[in-house]
Amino acid sequence: MNKILFTSMLLLVWICFSCQTQKESQKPETSDSASYKIIGYIAGWKGVDLEKIHADKLTHINYAFANVVDGVVIEGEGRAEQDKENLSKLKSLKSINPDLKILISIGGWTWSGGFSDAVLTDESRKKFTDSAIDYLIRHELDGLDFDWEYPGLPGDNNTYRTEDKENFVFMLKSVREALDSLGALNNTHYLSTIASAGFKEYLDVNDMAEAQKYLDFINIMTYDFIVQGNKPTGHHTNLFAGDQEKRSAENAVMDHVDAGIPIEKLVMGMAFYGRSWQEVNPENNGLYQMGKGWKGFPYSAIEELIASDDYVRFWDDVAKAPYLWNATDKIFVTYEDPESIFNKVQFIKKHNMGGAMFWEYNEDSDERTLLNAIYNGFNNP
Repeated sequence: MNKILFTSMLLLVWICFSCQTQKESQKPETSDSASYKIIGYIAGWKGVDLEKIHADKLTHINYAFANVVDGVVIEGEGRAEQDKENLSKLKSLKSINPDLKILISIGGWTWSGGFSDAVLTDESRKKFTDSAIDYLIRHELDGLDFDWEYPGLPGDNNTYRTEDKENFVFMLKSVREALDSLGALNNTHYLSTIASAGFKEYLDVNDMAEAQKYLDFINIMTYDFIVQGNKPTGHHTNLFAGDQEKRSAENAVMDHVDAGIPIEKLVMGMAFYGRSWQEVNPENNGLYQMGKGWKGFPYSAIEELIASDDYVRFWDDVAKAPYLWNATDKIFVTYEDPESIFNKVQFIKKHNMGGAMFWEYNEDSDERTLLNAIYNGFNNP
C-alpha cells in the first residue's frame, strides 16, 4: 500500500470518527429519572376527562379493563362504545407526550374468571392470543397488561387449576411471540406486562422465573395488605413491616426477586385510596386494634377528612406509613400520602427498580397531589 493511499484511509477513518463523536455530543442528556416508569391505571367505567390527566407526568396508562368471555378478550359488558371513545381520548394525549404508552389491562378482580379455561389447551391459547392481538390492533394500542387474579388461586371465586402454573407461562409466551410477529411488520416493540399479587402464596403457585422472560415489566400490587373486616386495623400499603405486620411493599418486592425476577423489571404499586374501620378500640390511636370494617376512601376524600379537624394524622416511622384517627367517632383510616410515596420512591431508586404504578388515577385530588409526589420524587435529587 502506497503512502498516499494509506494516509487517505487514515484521514477517512478520522473524519468518520469525528462526525460520530460530534453526533454523540449533540445528543440530549437524559437524567436517571427518564428510566423510571410512572404507570397509572384508569378505570374505564369512570370515564376519561382529558383536562384532569397530566400526560407529561406519566410514562404509561393502563386502561381497565377488558373482559375474558368464552375464551376471548372483549370490551367490557355493554361498554364497547365507551371503551372505544375512552381509548381514543387517551391516545390523543400523545400530542402532549409522544412517548406515552397506552395499554389495555385485561381481567381485574371482577373479570378474571375466564382466564383458566381460556389458556387450558394449545388451541384455546391460540384463540385467546388472537383475540388479544385483535383488541390491540382494533384500538391501536401499545401493549397488553394481564391482570389475572390469580393463576392457581381462586381470587373472586374463579375457576382455577394446578395447571394454571404452566399454562400462565404458555399464555405469556404465546402472546409475546404474537406481539413480536406483529411488531416485525411495522418495526414496533409492543409491550406485554402483568399485575402481580403482593403476597407470597401467589409466587409459590406460579413459575415467575419463567414467566418474566416474556414480560417487559411486572406491576406488583403492593397494597390491600389488610382489608376491612372483623380483624385488627393496620396499614394496607406500608413500605416496611412493623412489629405486628408480616406483609409490606419491601417484602413483596424481595419475594419477587427471590422467585427469580430481575429487580429492574419490578414496578412498585401505590394506592390512591384508603381503607377504614369504625367502632375501633382507642388504644394506640386505633392502630392494631379491633374494630368493625367500614368503607374505602379515595385520596381526594381523605384530604377532606384531614381538613375537617375531626381526624388527626399520625405517622408510623417503622412502617413508613400514615394513618388517621378520629377519637370522637372511633374511626381508623389507613392510606397513602406524599410522605409515604417519598419513602417508596427512594426505595425504588436505591434498589434500581423499574418504577412506580398506582391504582387509580381518578381517586387522586384535583391538584394531583399523589401523582405529583411520585413525579417529583423521581425527578428531584
